[in-house]
Amino acid sequence: MKMAFIINAFQRCKALAKFQTPVNETCLGIHPYNQQIRNKWPDFRMKKDARKRNTLKEYGVYKLRYNALRKNNIIPLEIQEIADKEIYNCPRDASITRIVQRCQVTSRPRGNVKRWRLSRIVFRHLADYNKLAGVQRAMW
Repeated sequence: MKMAFIINAFQRCKALAKFQTPVNETCLGIHPYNQQIRNKWPDFRMKKDARKRNTLKEYGVYKLRYNALRKNNIIPLEIQEIADKEIYNCPRDASITRIVQRCQVTSRPRGNVKRWRLSRIVFRHLADYNKLAGVQRAMW
């Protein structure tokens, strides 16, 4: 009797599952094999630049301090050598010169408007259609 009740309860749950709204599997992090996985970056260069920016955010302060200790002539040589070893252990991407200003839409490296982080082409297109706040096309 008890086993029959469990089987009936299981069948009722299966029947109810048919009428419930399906859960989107991509929300759970499960991607179907035939669907292309997309991310928030336009291409791999932009993803690489984002990784470099995160590394700079994490290690940039330490690298700046180690560099100041290393170049200071007043402190003892032993401390300068320790700072030199520490800066060697920091990742290369923790340098501000390794970051490339790229357009956030197209990932174009040249001709960017720094304030909006957009390339001149995208900036002009968005400005033409009043999509940027405070930007107006020149008229005279």
